Amino acid sequence: MFQQVVPVNKERHAGKKIKDISGFEFASNFHIAYVTMHEFARAASIFPIVFLEDKEKDEFRPVVLMGLNAGENLFVDADGKWQASYVPAIIRRYPFALTPSGNDGQYVVCIDEGSSLVSDTDGAALFDEKGEPTQVIENVKRYLAELQQMDTLTHSFCKYLAENNMFTPLNMRVRDNDKVKNVSGCYVVNEDRLNSLSDDKFLEFKNKSYLAPLYAHLISLAQTERLVKLQDEKLAAK
Repeated sequence: MFQQVVPVNKERHAGKKIKDISGFEFASNFHIAYVTMHEFARAASIFPIVFLEDKEKDEFRPVVLMGLNAGENLFVDADGKWQASYVPAIIRRYPFALTPSGNDGQYVVCIDEGSSLVSDTDGAALFDEKGEPTQVIENVKRYLAELQQMDTLTHSFCKYLAENNMFTPLNMRVRDNDKVKNVSGCYVVNEDRLNSLSDDKFLEFKNKSYLAPLYAHLISLAQTERLVKLQDEKLAAK
């Protein structure tokens, strides 16, 4: 999705403008999207929510599955329209992103210069005639700061689950055309372990406000059937 990410600055982007997102072609090749735990409730009725392990960082991150095959987003149609009631925040924030600045806890607002949403002529200006950031920049900063806070809380959520041995590999078989496809490489919360928690540990989960996203995640796994249905419809339309 991101091609050429650079920090936003007035020298480089004084004349740049941002067009409103009118289509989602830029996300059509992505079959997964990162989500924060705060998105689980809304995402669960549309996408399966699973966890991926980053072995280099020794951490887990939650993602939604948007397709059964790499490079295929079943929720973007041929016209670039999003075919669901919810769009993950990481896609809505495009073409902006936050990256660490090198200073502990500090981040820099960046932009994907390779995006078709970045223009010299159309859209809302990033900087005014005096070189000062416009409301576009201020809105982006506020939105990205909120997402960063959610990301930090989600990181703590996943770390806590891992420390309590709640993750188990996902082994799911789904129909793919006339064949059976194994969905693997992902992790889910082990429902038996969750139900077997001691009263004190269960209360600890509750007090951390982790129960709602956990149950949303477990409920979401049934949406794998939606992916199969969408893929069948896509193949039938060809």
